[in-house]
Amino acid sequence: MTDPGGLRASDAEREAVVEQLRVASVEGRLTLAELTDRTEAAYSATTHAELALLTQDLPAGATPAPAAVSAPGPTGRKRRWFVGVMGDSKRRGTWRIDQELGAVAVMGDVVLDLREAEVRTDMVDIMAVSVMGDVKIIVPDGVNVDLDGMAVMGDKRVDVIQAAPGMNVPVVRVRAYAVMGDVKVIGDSQAQPVQRGFAAWREHWRRLHGEDWRALNRQVLQETRELTRQARELGRQTRGEGRRNRWGY
Repeated sequence: MTDPGGLRASDAEREAVVEQLRVASVEGRLTLAELTDRTEAAYSATTHAELALLTQDLPAGATPAPAAVSAPGPTGRKRRWFVGVMGDSKRRGTWRIDQELGAVAVMGDVVLDLREAEVRTDMVDIMAVSVMGDVKIIVPDGVNVDLDGMAVMGDKRVDVIQAAPGMNVPVVRVRAYAVMGDVKVIGDSQAQPVQRGFAAWREHWRRLHGEDWRALNRQVLQETRELTRQARELGRQTRGEGRRNRWGY
């Protein structure tokens, strides 16, 4: 009998998993980095088992229609601003993105780290303005970055390892206006690494090594216990020899 998990995955099945991951992200179940990692893994998966691994911690069942979960279009909702005027404004770690963002640096620095953010919209839209300052936007490698705008005696650039054409990956759109300043969008490989969550680490380990982390953990525990036992036995023998040398027997 053929193992169902070993069946080859089709393009349609990969796209269905990618859509399930996108919906999970909009629902707040995945960070932007997790969504990007799993989306890339889905497109490179060759079997049903590899696809199942990417969604094993997500709700099972039919994927909701995109209209039911995708963020609404522009409705006059205010943009969330991060401003650094002769100072710094930084947003890192876990945070929620459910509206358009704005970053303004005037003789100061603004850093927006999107990697651990819960993105509740279909696209991250950022307006970045730099006047004799620096705006740095950090994203996971593998997203698509759409950068436009203008730079006058300044610089606007993207340093991100982007996904291959045709992949339905997260999109970060940046409109940059730099006057004697810089607006930079950099990928994970160009920034200080972030600590992966446990589920992401487990998934990353399995993709690299093909081993069950539970079995590996049991092996490490057994080896640690054996080393501890040997150390205790050696300690008892050493103390016994010390007493015999001291008392002459």
